[in-house]
Amino acid sequence: MNITFLGTSSGVPTLSRNVSSIALKLSQSAEVYLFDCGEGTQHQLMRSNIKSSQIKKIFITHMHGDHIYGLPGLLATLGLSGNSKGIEIYGPSELRGFINSALSSSFCKLSFPLHFVEVENFALKNKILFENSKITVECACLKHKIPAYGYRVSEKDKPGTFDIKKAEILKIPPGPIYSELQKGKTVILEDGRSLNGKNFCGPPKKGKSFVYCTDTIFSESAVSLSKNADLLVHESTFSKVDEDMAYEKLHSTTIMAAKTALLSNTKKLIITHLSPRYNNKNTIMPSDLLREAQKIFPNTQLAKDFLTAEIK
Repeated sequence: MNITFLGTSSGVPTLSRNVSSIALKLSQSAEVYLFDCGEGTQHQLMRSNIKSSQIKKIFITHMHGDHIYGLPGLLATLGLSGNSKGIEIYGPSELRGFINSALSSSFCKLSFPLHFVEVENFALKNKILFENSKITVECACLKHKIPAYGYRVSEKDKPGTFDIKKAEILKIPPGPIYSELQKGKTVILEDGRSLNGKNFCGPPKKGKSFVYCTDTIFSESAVSLSKNADLLVHESTFSKVDEDMAYEKLHSTTIMAAKTALLSNTKKLIITHLSPRYNNKNTIMPSDLLREAQKIFPNTQLAKDFLTAEIK
């Protein structure tokens, strides 16, 4: 899996940073999951290596405009292109009304179905939000001025490396039988031999995991959601010197994001959702935010628009 940042600014866009959106490209699949969709996201998609026609699911963290204002426009464009066969949209219960109202008021009729999933009960009851043979998606309640939710995408473990030489020595005919053995199944050959696939495979390859937490102040639920994740993307709206403002607005400082990564035993942290106040005209710049976080959690990276990060 890999992610591409389409917007990394907090509240409003700047000349170098658009508002929130991240595209997650799944392994061995053409599918893309979009997390948040701030104004201008479809322009960012056109400038990236992500094709909007690949988007199959959209996950919205909360109803603030810098996370949702781009969604009606993106859906309308997908409808005009005719490439989409349907999209699942996950988010707060108010999201359905917002989308339907925007599309109806602009006389937009989509050429594909929308399927809405309200995430509140899944988060409150710690229920799996989505699952198939390859991945699971979970969500958790965060702490913000309005209801907000973090998301975790986890790959399921993959079969270990198949020992072809061992199969050849035992004169097992290649083809579909190899595939069945690699899945760990027991196969009976035409000559009557019964073979256990587990004897032909190395240890399973652990699946990768990605967690996205914004907008929120430090939250134990974010720590729990991020346990042992390979990559945590966490908002860092404020510098540690503006901690009072962070508590007032219920956003995270760099220290809070780093603390979440440290306590959850995350492998890597990328901080995003930076306040536009931190720029070259300010005494504090984005590079200073990075250094603050790295003092607590060294394996921290600073997000920027169009940065692509492999999850490994």
